[in-house]
Amino acid sequence: MRISDQGLTLMRLSYENELAKLREGTRGRLLSQVLADAGLTEDDGEFYLDSTADDLGANVLRLGQALTRVHDLTFLNRVRVESTFYEDLREKLHTLVGAERLSESYVVPDVPKAQDYPVDYYVSGSATPLYLFGVPNRDKARLTTIILQHLIGSSHEFNSMIVFQNMADMPRPDLSRLTNAANDMIDSLDATEDFQRKLLHRASV
Repeated sequence: MRISDQGLTLMRLSYENELAKLREGTRGRLLSQVLADAGLTEDDGEFYLDSTADDLGANVLRLGQALTRVHDLTFLNRVRVESTFYEDLREKLHTLVGAERLSESYVVPDVPKAQDYPVDYYVSGSATPLYLFGVPNRDKARLTTIILQHLIGSSHEFNSMIVFQNMADMPRPDLSRLTNAANDMIDSLDATEDFQRKLLHRASV
């Protein structure tokens, strides 16, 4: 006999989530792992497994646990573990300015010890170089401040933009130092309109 969720899990998740995100990058790998661990099959949005009558109780429990884990994947949209934060940032940048204008882990030329102070993204094409940093946590905030201060101290002319996972989570002293060093800040990737407006302004050709 077949035990199925009748497609209700993904239908309910679709009310508040973009389901395509569940099948990409880290989320997609985790979803595949959840299904494999529970022995579930997906068919056009329906999760199910086949069971004998003797194993029905255990398999109903297995299905329920797996569906709970699938639901938990949506919290990555809110919590944004670092791996998905950087994946989402890269995707937004590709959409807004195009992959051809981006250089990742960029080493700034003509700057002393530049290899020790890499830039997350260099957005080419504007009159003044634009360097963009993703900041998911306090440690990255401190590192970014050090990199910006080094570039400023080297009399290098550039604009900078910081995109936080969640600015509200940053300790005030770290945020204050970073604010003094950077030109623009976006409080989270969810601030889509602000991100687009500020990025396209700084990256205008």
